[in-house]
Amino acid sequence: MGGGRRKGLARNGRARTAVAAAVVAVVLLGACASGSDERAEGPPPTVTTAGTVQADSPTTTARGPVPDGSAVVAAAGDIACTPGEAPSDAGCRMSDTAALVEAAAPAAVLTLGDNQYELGRLDAFRNSYDASWGRFKAITHPSAGNHEFAGGKADGYFDYFGAAAGPRGRGWYSFDIAGWHLVALNSNCSIIGGCGPGSPQYKWLEADLAASKATCTLAYWHHPRFSSGFHGDDESVGPLWELLEVDSAELVLSGHDHHYERFAALAPDGTPDPDGIRQFVVGTGGRSLYPTIRLHAGSEVRRVATYGILVLTLSPGSYRWDFTPAPGDTFTDAGQGACK
Repeated sequence: MGGGRRKGLARNGRARTAVAAAVVAVVLLGACASGSDERAEGPPPTVTTAGTVQADSPTTTARGPVPDGSAVVAAAGDIACTPGEAPSDAGCRMSDTAALVEAAAPAAVLTLGDNQYELGRLDAFRNSYDASWGRFKAITHPSAGNHEFAGGKADGYFDYFGAAAGPRGRGWYSFDIAGWHLVALNSNCSIIGGCGPGSPQYKWLEADLAASKATCTLAYWHHPRFSSGFHGDDESVGPLWELLEVDSAELVLSGHDHHYERFAALAPDGTPDPDGIRQFVVGTGGRSLYPTIRLHAGSEVRRVATYGILVLTLSPGSYRWDFTPAPGDTFTDAGQGACK
């Protein structure tokens, strides 16, 4: 039994004996776009570790000073338009979301794929992404999307980000921050030799999780395992989710569907499970926005009309999330949770 598996069993035991360690979900509804904000039926929810939706009034709290030993991380995907495209309500808002990242003053920036449209060429990165989110390149830990791999090898992506993007042609790697283990994965499974058992990425992730001594784990990649959006669920990354669930990972972040969505903790089959993984879809980095198509089980909040970023405050043993909207919008979503 690997070290990661032993760690996961111990952490699950602590989680199952302490329902009192509740996740308080704070939902603040902006007034700017009626009909574009979807939440679980009934009053704004408070979500417990059991994943149930309670009809209680949420507690409204603003993000305060960063606690000692904690780190702020900013994340979003689907970011920069083709060079020369002008910003509008319909898209190309990457400069606005970059301003949000700057205001958050993060220790690290996570990109959730499709960093540069349409083909992720190096000249496009230099002339569009670099002029907005490129100012955070020194602290950026990227992941690749389908638009980076549109030409087959993602050369522009690996040339632009260099060693920060992980091994060329693969793109998976991990690092630690504030007592958390963060894992960047590549969800372009059909291009990189698969994501299932026996594939290079699967075997690497299995070993990486087993070697980690961190109490809390966050993974991120482009294609969401679960989504109420236009593209919907991606089953090809299911084996990666299963490995993370065995390790008792806390969070998964994805993009690809151009909306914001927060899920309750989910089992590998997508059903709510207090011992599962909470997922965020944050495809709101600036390129454009998509509608949601269906209501997915466990989906707690969906927003289709707001560009913005997810700001995470990672602390040893806990986390806080804050969705921060672009100028002109007042929608926010905030809450906190404990590691398992």
